[in-house]
Amino acid sequence: MLNQITTPKAHFGFTPGDDNELARWDKIVEYFYLLEKQSDRIAVTDMGPSTEGNPFLKVIITSPENHKNLEEIRKTSMQLADPRGLSQEEIDALVKKGKAVSVQSMSLHANEVGGTQMAINLAYDLCAKEDEEVMNILDNVVLVMVPCFNPDGQLMVTDWYYEYKGTEYDGCAYPKLYQLYTGHDNNRDAFCQNLIESRYMGQILFHEWMPQSYQDHHHMGSYGARIQIAPYKNPVRQDVDPLVWRELNWYGANMAYQMDENGLDGCSSGGQYPGWGHYGYHWITNSHNIAGMLTESASAKLASPKYIDPSQLKGDGDIVQPNYEQQNNFPSPWPGGWWRLGDIVARQYTAAYALLDTMARNKDAVLGNMAKKALNQTKRGQEGGIFAYIIPENQHDKSEVKNLIRLLRQQNIEVHKAVEPFSVGAVTYPAGTFVVFLGQPKMGVAKNLLGETHYPDNQWTRDASGALTAFDSATDAVNEYMGVEAIPAGQKFTGNFEIVECACHKPEILKGDKYVLSAKENSVFKTVNLLLKEGFKVYRIEACPWKDFYVEGDITAILEKAPTIHRLVDKPYDVMTEVKPLKVAMYQRYYMGNADEGWTRMVLENYGYDYTTVMDADVRAGLDGYDVLILPSDSEGFIVGPEHCPNDPMAQRMLQWVGPQPEAYRSGVGPEGVQKIREFVQKGGRLLVFNKSCNFAIKHLGLGVKNIVAGKPLKEFNTHGSTLKVKVDKKQQPCFGMPDQTMVFHWDGPVFEIADMIHAEDYNMPILYADRDVLRSGLLTGEQLLAGKGALVTCKKGEGEVVLYGFGPQNRAQTTGTFKLVFNMLYR
Repeated sequence: MLNQITTPKAHFGFTPGDDNELARWDKIVEYFYLLEKQSDRIAVTDMGPSTEGNPFLKVIITSPENHKNLEEIRKTSMQLADPRGLSQEEIDALVKKGKAVSVQSMSLHANEVGGTQMAINLAYDLCAKEDEEVMNILDNVVLVMVPCFNPDGQLMVTDWYYEYKGTEYDGCAYPKLYQLYTGHDNNRDAFCQNLIESRYMGQILFHEWMPQSYQDHHHMGSYGARIQIAPYKNPVRQDVDPLVWRELNWYGANMAYQMDENGLDGCSSGGQYPGWGHYGYHWITNSHNIAGMLTESASAKLASPKYIDPSQLKGDGDIVQPNYEQQNNFPSPWPGGWWRLGDIVARQYTAAYALLDTMARNKDAVLGNMAKKALNQTKRGQEGGIFAYIIPENQHDKSEVKNLIRLLRQQNIEVHKAVEPFSVGAVTYPAGTFVVFLGQPKMGVAKNLLGETHYPDNQWTRDASGALTAFDSATDAVNEYMGVEAIPAGQKFTGNFEIVECACHKPEILKGDKYVLSAKENSVFKTVNLLLKEGFKVYRIEACPWKDFYVEGDITAILEKAPTIHRLVDKPYDVMTEVKPLKVAMYQRYYMGNADEGWTRMVLENYGYDYTTVMDADVRAGLDGYDVLILPSDSEGFIVGPEHCPNDPMAQRMLQWVGPQPEAYRSGVGPEGVQKIREFVQKGGRLLVFNKSCNFAIKHLGLGVKNIVAGKPLKEFNTHGSTLKVKVDKKQQPCFGMPDQTMVFHWDGPVFEIADMIHAEDYNMPILYADRDVLRSGLLTGEQLLAGKGALVTCKKGEGEVVLYGFGPQNRAQTTGTFKLVFNMLYR
């Protein structure tokens, strides 16, 4: 077999992992299709185009016999993931005939290049080798591999590397977002699946295979362990079946053993990455009863070697591994020296291979555990304190109710809809109400997405200063992000329900010539933008408390393209204001780009807004011709330029990570650009400022607003990605169409009070934090600092205005409940 399979070196001219070489995605795609022609162990599927039109490959490697029975193996895997209604004898029979399934993905973060290079070598060996161990893996395991989770970024980073290879910038960081919209944030998209790549992975994991393991291969910083592997450290995510955590220990132990057996020192397990992290794929899978894990390898300089002096090696500085020294979970510290891409590839290969080997040797236990976890979770859901979540169809924004149901179905969470009215205690709900019963295998993920959650506060989550800290967002209660109510039902109830596949039916399109479009719906903004581009005149109805939209003419074609809730009326309203679209500019920088800017672009494009990206030179040239400038969340140092803000800790830390950059990619508007932004506002421009960028605006535009939490240490003020309750004045333009009370997504952002003692009339705070019990989900330290204070401030400045958002109104394109706060300000 070896002689019949083309080696990676023969195809690429080098072996992936060699110093100073990176295989490019187009050549990698060629190679996988070549392997498919030469071997009956591999099948390659192009799932469709990536965000920028490149192939997204799903590669299945297993024995030829398993390939012949692949559909039966797939169905068995899905049945074991949801064995409700099966007898134990039937489950045992499925275990006996089934095969273990592992999904592994590589290089989601495009500058973490080792995974995709490793995938080539792993695929070759599994297709070519015939030793007993490999044959046992092929006979007992189906590997579903995504050799590159981010094809677009792989091409960007590979081309960038070769452009500067051998220069003083050899191996430096790619200066832009290495995914069109998200950059590093793409692995925060698993539960909302805004990216097409995320939807492909969700299809593989939750709808096609429901594998027993998932492993995602990453890189990390350069100065600690050489690779971090399963298990995670504490704290662990709530409502995950205990067998998942045991499996992660089991798999990780075998990986670590094989690392040291093969002389690959520097392996740490159970450190740095907690079991409660963001709901990216390697974490959300645990809530799906899939043993989800990641590898994190120390980075080189892309493909170029990096020298690390022994004195530079550090521990994680936490309770698990405070120092860089030998300990139980880190028995063979790497001594320092030259660190190479080949070292990364070897360790990731071993982790990937050891996982397959462990599953092959214990196939029946792996499959049997999958059924046990599903039944355990179903029982917990039936007997726990919450029996179901009730999602009324008739809510403030009906379009977001449908989007929430779509999101839940993307996770393959079972959703029911009431065929007729039903009662829970003294409350009766109408037909059409959605219900998520927790008596299902996906109880854990449903509860984390729909339930009020509180980040754990214990010795594992307090840092050395005593501050409560979280790895990423402290809650993933997405219904709260979306402003959709999911009512927990603590008592059991019955009724006539049907299973929902989706909630994608369009509202009935009414035919007439005078329409009112509900301003409560996010969907209306896409409709309005299409109407404006087609030449229709659109108006706001002033007497309507929501400021609904009014339009005349035959708009049925637009409603087909962009459906939204509407009604017919007989005549125009007495007082209406014409809606005029504003010309929007949005600032973009280098230094690896700003993910908040990318997500904002996505949101604007999804809803049909036109905008222009402006870079440093554009800002310095002046912003004449624009009506609105958006500053996505960023530090002052990255807006003005790091050289002008040596005391900005965020910018200085990021510079150390990025390293030296070619002159053309050093960013910052500088003092001249700051002056142009001032002039833009003074002459009548509208400046929209998100979250951390508010500190820049307050300081450099001389606003009479104080951020009362500026400079507070985390032990005094901390929210770290939590939902907070706010009061809304919907009569004010930013808040048109909003409910009186809602939640905002807050990540250690500013909290406002008006400080101008002379012209306080120039300031308005249409959104205030609740007076007490401000936290809904996540964590909050320092409630007394924000209770009753300003969350959003409008500031008159000259002929223009500044709008300060002390939170993320469009965070990661997920916080749809506050999108209107931005959209309203893009019209005159």
